Amino acid sequence: MKLQGIKVVDLSWFLPGPYLTTSLADHGAEVIKVEPPGEGDPGRHILPPDERTSVFFRNMGRGKKSVVLDLKSEQGRADLFRLACEADVLVESFRPGVAARFGIGYDAVAAKNPGIVYCSISAFGQDGAYPGRAAHDLALEAMTGVLSLTLGDDGRPAIPGIPVADLVSGLHGLAGVLMALLRRKDTGRGDYIDVSMHESLMASCANVVGTTFAENKAPDVKQQRTTGGSAFYRVYDTSDGRQLVIAGQEMKFIKNLLGALGKSEMASLCEWPGAHQKPVMDFLAETFRAKPLAHWMEYLATLDICYGPVNTLPEAIADANLQKRGFMVTDDQGRLHFGPVVRFKDEPSNPIYREPLLGEHTDEVLKR
Repeated sequence: MKLQGIKVVDLSWFLPGPYLTTSLADHGAEVIKVEPPGEGDPGRHILPPDERTSVFFRNMGRGKKSVVLDLKSEQGRADLFRLACEADVLVESFRPGVAARFGIGYDAVAAKNPGIVYCSISAFGQDGAYPGRAAHDLALEAMTGVLSLTLGDDGRPAIPGIPVADLVSGLHGLAGVLMALLRRKDTGRGDYIDVSMHESLMASCANVVGTTFAENKAPDVKQQRTTGGSAFYRVYDTSDGRQLVIAGQEMKFIKNLLGALGKSEMASLCEWPGAHQKPVMDFLAETFRAKPLAHWMEYLATLDICYGPVNTLPEAIADANLQKRGFMVTDDQGRLHFGPVVRFKDEPSNPIYREPLLGEHTDEVLKR
């Protein structure tokens, strides 16, 4: 596997850091998850429960080793410092300054281990206007304007279904770690990586800030190409109370569908987003409401267009494509897992679909 021989100390909780380190573990890194005594990582207790821990922790803890250390004690801090000095990578998600107070900040660790790749993920970065301020995903989606772009039919912001700030900051952290490891091959030195969830999500708005960058104005959300102003990027109801989406705005897709439905003359209305597309939206809405979802899935499959059903999560994981590619994995206990997204032809991943019990590897890792 690509990362075999890489040792990682994981001091992160919840989603951003664990999402990063799970990917490292899937591709062969030894990930040592450091947890406090007592209840351990809070993710172990997020409902629903699993046979061993929780489904959340199953997804974020697989393939890792659990070591319990009391960082409030001198011995616990000394053990952690020793682990950090033996590691290739350290990932932490404390508030800025906390790691240094524990004696395992980057400067202290790099003085003993100059090859360490040290990644800190925090809400707002290690410096700036909000030192020490806590925030989770939803607050950052609000502050970056993402919620102002995600409006329900009532015009109010709707809570997104997945925590995008958590996920994109974890991915930026992963990219930073891998870049630093690659550079270390030439220099022998690691580096310090400061990942801000705030900045990670703000940077993810690159495709929707046209009006803001050009005119310093908030966009009219309902008239933008991906947030409501296009008939071909929209959710439609079907006769059985289900929904489908049309999600391809290239003119070839527009002409293919409107031509098949006998409305080729409407295609010219769809060259640009905006209120002028309402006749097309109304036509498609009336058309799709006439028959059930299953009919439209069969019909649309005969056309070269971009479409999809609005699936429930059980329907989504049963999707034929995910099943055929083996992305949904069942372990030897009959539990479901997502497979790794990154697939290598050579040295493929070999995930361990088992999360550690709290402190399961303390003696092994500390060689007690």
